[in-house]
Amino acid sequence: LQPLSCILISHALAFQAPHPLWSPLSHSDVTFVVGQEQQKVFAHRCVLACRCQAFQGMLGQGPAGSEDSPSSIPPQGPFILGNVQPEVFLAVIEFLYTNSVTLNSHIAAVTYGQADLQQHCLAFIEGCTAAVVRTQGFHELSDVVLARVLRSDRLAVDELDLVQAVREWAHVSSAVLERPVPEVAALPVQELRLPLLAPSELVTLESHNQRDLLIPAESIAAAWRSHALRKGSGVPSRLCRPRRGTRPRDHHRHLDPHAK
Repeated sequence: LQPLSCILISHALAFQAPHPLWSPLSHSDVTFVVGQEQQKVFAHRCVLACRCQAFQGMLGQGPAGSEDSPSSIPPQGPFILGNVQPEVFLAVIEFLYTNSVTLNSHIAAVTYGQADLQQHCLAFIEGCTAAVVRTQGFHELSDVVLARVLRSDRLAVDELDLVQAVREWAHVSSAVLERPVPEVAALPVQELRLPLLAPSELVTLESHNQRDLLIPAESIAAAWRSHALRKGSGVPSRLCRPRRGTRPRDHHRHLDPHAK
């Protein structure tokens, strides 16, 4: 959400049970009305403002459309967050209060300017990548966030499957944003490790790429060059490192000697 400087990496964070801190009986002084369900979430300004810069900025202003000064804001708000899913918002609140978060197999990440929360979520993605890339939340990632995820060496998925997941993400994003596939995918495809693919896989990739131009021709050419030279020459070293879930191929021994 723009008002919160919020990046939704997934909409399916799990919040197992209401926390007593969010009860209206616990002296809360701010109320949020979240999602289409208009679920009320009660919290404490001092906690949110101290823990999160995005909330600090939000709570220093009146509700959207209000011309009141900060001193005249009603103690309980409410702040209307109609486009945020309650599960996501509650997970962020849970983290701000407890410095931990409950995740499930549908989750990718949510950030409200919280680096620690990003690390929690990235670690979860790395542990069950194959499940995450099949979720609706994965298809809703921004290009910046997806590229950040794809930089990880610890993703538990093979590169060929990851290329397919990014292709599906790009087509969804293209339809939603009404922009060409190559344009919406320009940033994430730079993180795909094409030199890890076998020659037969690159041939298939080129065939699929003719339909949507997802991957720049120079990136595919660089992968072929690494095969011809039997090393990762001319390719950024990070693109030659197998990820944790990469299936071994015979040619991997010729790539970056530091790759494990």
